[in-house]
Amino acid sequence: MQAGNVVTTPFGRRPISLAQVKGQMRTAEIKTGKTADKWKVFRDACEARAVLGIQDRALAVLDALLTFYPDNELSEDRSLVVFPSNDQLSVRAHGIAGTTLRRHLAALIDAGLVQRKDSANGKRYARKDETGAIEEAFGFSLAPLLARAEELAHAAQQVAAERRRFRAMKEALSICRRDVRKLISAAIEEGAAGDWGRIEGLFLELTGRIPRTPTAADIEPILEEMQMLREEIINRLEIQEDSENPVSNAVQNERHIQNSNTESIHELEPSSRKEQGAKSSPDIRPMRERIKAFPLAMVLQACPEIRDYGPNGAVENWRDLMAAAVVVRSMLGVSPSAYQEACENLGPENAAAVMACILERAGHINSAGGYLRDLTRKAERGEFSLGPMLMALMRTNQSAGRKAG
Repeated sequence: MQAGNVVTTPFGRRPISLAQVKGQMRTAEIKTGKTADKWKVFRDACEARAVLGIQDRALAVLDALLTFYPDNELSEDRSLVVFPSNDQLSVRAHGIAGTTLRRHLAALIDAGLVQRKDSANGKRYARKDETGAIEEAFGFSLAPLLARAEELAHAAQQVAAERRRFRAMKEALSICRRDVRKLISAAIEEGAAGDWGRIEGLFLELTGRIPRTPTAADIEPILEEMQMLREEIINRLEIQEDSENPVSNAVQNERHIQNSNTESIHELEPSSRKEQGAKSSPDIRPMRERIKAFPLAMVLQACPEIRDYGPNGAVENWRDLMAAAVVVRSMLGVSPSAYQEACENLGPENAAAVMACILERAGHINSAGGYLRDLTRKAERGEFSLGPMLMALMRTNQSAGRKAG
């Protein structure tokens, strides 16, 4: 059929859009003999209403229009035009007001679910032949529902799948949130070693980001961070439990030292020859004591980028630096276990300073997590010192400042 024979324009001052013209052309291409259950198509449209951009009241009007179609199946070989008056439509749409009815009829047309087929004078009626069969009808065509039956079914399936995914994410976040809250409370009440005040602050910051009416896009990143926080807490508690069992801990230390002969991925600054020769007993406690903490001002001078990740965009004390290091750890893809191991071997302040150094040279390091683990193993063997690393970064920053000036 030619396009000129299938495109009709509305009566009076009502305009027509190019989208409506394309919709009429599409309905003219319905395959011969095609049918669809009108109530299944209606349910699919209800499911996909957010995608279609229509409200519940518009669906009530569509439901009323479908009741004027005599058969349960929309069929290409029958007339798909219904022609009720506004009064009849209002009654079947549960007494909807006339102005509201017209507004929602226009919304259904704009959404491409129905089409107008207006007569010369804008009246809705049917012209019948001698046998009483309808020759031609003027009113609202339901042909778009038949033409888009598969599209609406697919949209409904996608919406349902997204709703299930959203419900699963909300449930997972609720469980993870409960786990973190109770683990922190248990650790504090039983006096477990660790900076639980800082961890609780991170937990409260995460929960504070959950909107009153969240979407899947809101929940997904919060859930990921909450799961990482739970993993970090569990790792801390596991490490503490191991440290409270001296026999088991000694065996683990001996095995770890025997397997710590890997090479560094990238070196910022090698430790001194004197330090490299200072290997002693397998007991790592004396080695940890030799790694002294440097002044915070020196760390910030060597690693100014870490300031941006502190609370409110500033680092004013060691607590702020350690909080910023946790954020940077997550951003650079360092696992909680790798960072916790660094804290145990270097001390929490030095581990945070090392993360600041890694952030400063992130563009030159292939794997931040692998690099941190390598430094931790060197610290266990007494082969790592934080001082040369900080001094190297300070020289680099001073050289860059002179070139910029």
